[in-house]
Amino acid sequence: MATRDAYEVLHVHPRADPLVIKAAYRVLAAMFHPDHDASPSAAQRMAELNAAYALVREPEGRRAYDRSRLAPAPAPSPIMQPPAPTPTPGRRVGGPAVDSPVIDFGRYEGWRLADVAKADPDYLRWLSRHSSGIRYRRQIAELLDQARVRPAAEPAKKNWRGR
Repeated sequence: MATRDAYEVLHVHPRADPLVIKAAYRVLAAMFHPDHDASPSAAQRMAELNAAYALVREPEGRRAYDRSRLAPAPAPSPIMQPPAPTPTPGRRVGGPAVDSPVIDFGRYEGWRLADVAKADPDYLRWLSRHSSGIRYRRQIAELLDQARVRPAAEPAKKNWRGR
């Protein structure tokens, strides 16, 4: 199937008569046929031309193609992943942790490490292992140690029945 609009490839108006479309196809096919033009772009152009003409050659196919051209774009499928949530602007630089360095890249660009530690500690754990976080490793380790809360006593473990 042609990636461009079939009428654009054939250099005709979308309401052109079928005889005009056929004549345009024949003229362009003669120009771009690999027997007449040996360039690699000619073979690609000829393939695009054939695909476009196949879409609009038959009356039924042309009606279906015209309907698909005018139809609105389909809604995204539910399989697609939604975009990653962007950090809220209210969590950016400002607040009590003045000595915390500011991240200058990625999802939390402009945030202090202390703010990221509160909002997304998993990201800091990842950043401490990633090459882009080398310069922040000491501060990240301190922030994660401060945020880590250890329970005073472990609750009794339940068996598989929930008792």
